[in-house]
Amino acid sequence: MFRKIAVAYNESPEAERAFHCAIQLAKNLGAELSTITVAAELPAYTAFAGAAGPSLSRVLANDRERFYEVLEEKARSSAHPYGVEVQSHIVEGREVDAIVKFLRGQKIDLLVMGLHQRSLHLARLWST
Repeated sequence: MFRKIAVAYNESPEAERAFHCAIQLAKNLGAELSTITVAAELPAYTAFAGAAGPSLSRVLANDRERFYEVLEEKARSSAHPYGVEVQSHIVEGREVDAIVKFLRGQKIDLLVMGLHQRSLHLARLWST
């Protein structure tokens, strides 16, 4: 049946609930579990950071990188008590395109995602 499961994962409560469902599915099916997180681009106003100080742009990029490292660690530690290993993947690009490209590239059998009422763009996945 499903051998490779991926869950769209970010800091939202919807993604957290979907992740816990994916852990149970992976455990019950003996499937591989991956998280996929689409990294948000730094806001446009951060371009002004270079004017304020040359190192400020790097600080902002490091903070962004650290945010995603903490998110990945949270996923791994949440799955550990269930005996499920999680492979974390961070991708860049437009949400839908990046997720679909990942799914195809990794030959994922099942995508689990929380319902994000506030993101109409992500809702395009239902018709993709």
